[in-house]
Amino acid sequence: MPATSANLGPGYDALGLALDHRDRLVAEVSGGERDGLVVDVEGEGAPDVPRDETHLVVRALHVAVETLLGPGVRPSGLRLTCHNRVPHARGLGSSSAAIVGGLALGRALVPGGAERLDDRALFALAADLEGHPDNVAPAVFGGFTVSGRSEPAAGAAAPAREGGWWSVRLDVDPRVDAVALVPPEAVSTEVARGLLPPEVPHADAADNAGAAALLVAALTVSPDLLLPATRDRLHQDYREPAMPASLALVRALRAEGLAAVVSGAGPTVLVLTATPGAAREVAARAPDGWRVLALDVDPRGVVVV
Repeated sequence: MPATSANLGPGYDALGLALDHRDRLVAEVSGGERDGLVVDVEGEGAPDVPRDETHLVVRALHVAVETLLGPGVRPSGLRLTCHNRVPHARGLGSSSAAIVGGLALGRALVPGGAERLDDRALFALAADLEGHPDNVAPAVFGGFTVSGRSEPAAGAAAPAREGGWWSVRLDVDPRVDAVALVPPEAVSTEVARGLLPPEVPHADAADNAGAAALLVAALTVSPDLLLPATRDRLHQDYREPAMPASLALVRALRAEGLAAVVSGAGPTVLVLTATPGAAREVAARAPDGWRVLALDVDPRGVVVV
């Protein structure tokens, strides 16, 4: 399961990017009810995540199995092993990786599951569980995704399988790389979202719409436009009280001509680059105690082997 970065500056709840830093999940089913559920976790989040039915991967796995086999049907004798590399509560899509990974595992445990629950339907289930599509879309499809939800016309029902969710996957210009600067402190998505105002000025919304459109071109064919394409007036500044060091770093990097944004709900700072050697320059600017992850864009999404 790849890490993902959402928003990418102006594309709030719409744009997402898959990054080559992966969690690995293993599911084994014994078939014996007395074996119950065993959850083993190593790596990121290991001291904190639950080891029971409330574990997010387990919950998503059960959703996939019940979608395919009917309400209340669950695998017996399940052992789940999570090898976590995606940092938790840092804006790099750890919850989306868990949701999409769990759904993919559940689908794989059902004979013919991939034919009956294709990637589009799996994406819709993931978006329902996550509540927004920007991280789960690149986790499913890989690459760069533009996603959203269509409101049904008056009197019309939303598409039955996809619940109105849609996503378009695009290939990223091969010159584009990413560097994630990961702070030691976590910030929950709920806290970050809670800082957003119910309304924003029309001028700010219009500016973001233009930047988001430009970002699609910058990531796919014109990476020289990454700096102006990643400007944001819609959400990042409002979140500054929860992550002042991140916003200060974003502003400093952008003042030097680097396309820096808050990754997802933060507090990780993501820098998109298309210049050889820029990754080293970015890494040198990491504050003390921050981790540096130099990442390729991952063209794959979830992979089941």
